Amino acid sequence: MTMIAPSRPATPSPLDFALVNKTGMTVTHVYVSPTHEDHWGDDVMEEDVLANNETVDIEFDTKETICSWDLKVTDSDGDEVEWEELNLCKASKITLKYENKKPTAIVE
Repeated sequence: MTMIAPSRPATPSPLDFALVNKTGMTVTHVYVSPTHEDHWGDDVMEEDVLANNETVDIEFDTKETICSWDLKVTDSDGDEVEWEELNLCKASKITLKYENKKPTAIVE
């Protein structure tokens, strides 16, 4: 379903985006799921980690057409934070923040 790759595929999906970590924590797992789904699926980061202030490209199968997605990250302490109903059809970059115990996302 979703994968991370160092280079862009020949036909990029309109859902692809750059994920920027401004949470103040090291992200060890990233899960992306359509908003209406009840399960998260696989970690799209696999063995990688995303340190604070780092960016990673999230790429989708070009067949995906759903725009509304939820995103969950797990940090190095095992804590989970979720962002809901992100419109990936209108996003090329998503900056995740976690301030005052509240997750926010800046979608550009």
